[in-house]
Amino acid sequence: MLPGVDITLEDRQVEERGLAAYIGELIGTFALVFFITMVVSLFVVAPTPGSTVQPFIDWSVIGLVHVFILFVLIQTLAVISGAHFNPAVTLALAAVRQIRPVDAVVYWVMQLAGGVLGALLTKAILLDEGRGVHYGAVAISDRLSGSTGLGFVCELIGTFFLVWAIVGVAVNPSGNKDWAGFVIGGILGIAVMIFGPLTGAGFNPARAFGPALVAHEFGGAGKFLLVYVLGPAVGAVLAAVAYFNLFIARGRRMAGEIEPVG
Repeated sequence: MLPGVDITLEDRQVEERGLAAYIGELIGTFALVFFITMVVSLFVVAPTPGSTVQPFIDWSVIGLVHVFILFVLIQTLAVISGAHFNPAVTLALAAVRQIRPVDAVVYWVMQLAGGVLGALLTKAILLDEGRGVHYGAVAISDRLSGSTGLGFVCELIGTFFLVWAIVGVAVNPSGNKDWAGFVIGGILGIAVMIFGPLTGAGFNPARAFGPALVAHEFGGAGKFLLVYVLGPAVGAVLAAVAYFNLFIARGRRMAGEIEPVG
C-alpha cells in the first residue's frame, strides 16, 4: 500500500504477507489507537454535570497528532506490512486485488487486536482523567442531532478521501511515493479537524472499536455498526475502485493490459 512495498498493477500474483507483516499491523494499529485515544482523552474535557456550556475542544491539536503518528508509522512499517492499520483500508485494497483475501482476514484480526490493546493502555494510564470521554471512544455529536444517517455520511466522506490519497500516492505506479507518508497523514489530519466535532472522526473500525470495547460505550450496536464500520467500509471501497478504474487501469485497459476491478 505504501512506499517501499513492491506494488505494481501488472498481471501477476499478489505478494503473500507473512508473520512480520501481521505483527507490523498489530504494532502499528496499537500505536495509532494509543496515541489518538491519549490525545483525545487529554484534550476533550467532559461537560460538567448540569452545565449548558460546551467545553472548547482543540481539534487542530488532535488532528496534528493524527498527522504525525501516521507519518511515523508509515515511514517505519510500510516496508513490513504496507502500513494499513485500518480494516477499511485493507478491505479497499482487497477490492482492487492488492492483498490476498486470506491475508486481509489476518490483517483485520491483528488490527482489531491492536486497537483494543491501544485503548487498554490509554485506560491504564488515564483511568480517571479519560473516563469522562470514554477513553477516546467516538460518538455522534449533538451538532448532527444524533443523526445516524449524517454520521454515516461523515464517516464515509472522511474515509473516502483517506483511501483516495492512499491509492493515489501509494498504489498508483506513477504516484510520488516519497510523499506518501505526509500526504496520507495530512489528509487524515484534515479530515479529523473537520469531522472530529461531528462524529469523533473514526474513519477506521479498529480505532472506533478499541476504545468502545474498553469503555463499554458503543452508543447502540446498530448505530455503531452503521456509522463506524459500514460508513468507512463503503467509503474506502468506493475510493479505491473509483481511483483504480478512473486513473490507473484506464490506460492499461486501452492497451489491453489489465481488466477493471469492482
